[in-house]
Amino acid sequence: MVWSDWRKSSRSGGNSNCVEVAHRTGEAGLRDSKNAAGPVLAVPVESFGRLLAVAAQGR
Repeated sequence: MVWSDWRKSSRSGGNSNCVEVAHRTGEAGLRDSKNAAGPVLAVPVESFGRLLAVAAQGR
């Protein structure tokens, strides 16, 4: 299955030192924006949502 709509944070400031995220059925994918052809870390969507919630709380 193909990853679609890779995007980076609006807080990345336009530089290439950031992580990009994409979704596919049931998973979120994370990759290094400097290496778009490189490996992708795939995690369940629910786990990624919890990670974002914790990060938003500043933990």
